[in-house]
Amino acid sequence: MVIAAAVYLIIVVLMSLISFIAYGLDKRRAANGGRRVPERTLHVLAFLGGWPGALMGQKRFHHKTQKLAFRLVFWIIVVAHVSIVGAMTYALATSRHT
Repeated sequence: MVIAAAVYLIIVVLMSLISFIAYGLDKRRAANGGRRVPERTLHVLAFLGGWPGALMGQKRFHHKTQKLAFRLVFWIIVVAHVSIVGAMTYALATSRHT
């Protein structure tokens, strides 16, 4: 269980870093008229564990904070991610006792 938790934390840190960079890149491209990072990509990165970095990127770069539809999907993804991880943790913890 400790190894699984460590691997999960490493994934969250890496995906958060990638998400943070993606938000910064998208903000820069938006300001310069360049090719944007698709919203779907930002959402997938958040779902794969990068939601803390995505949230930090939104705050740091003031990016995607006014678009209600994007924020709604983002928070649904966060809840889904946390729920899945919680359910898996519960299942792993209880399966060892049976």
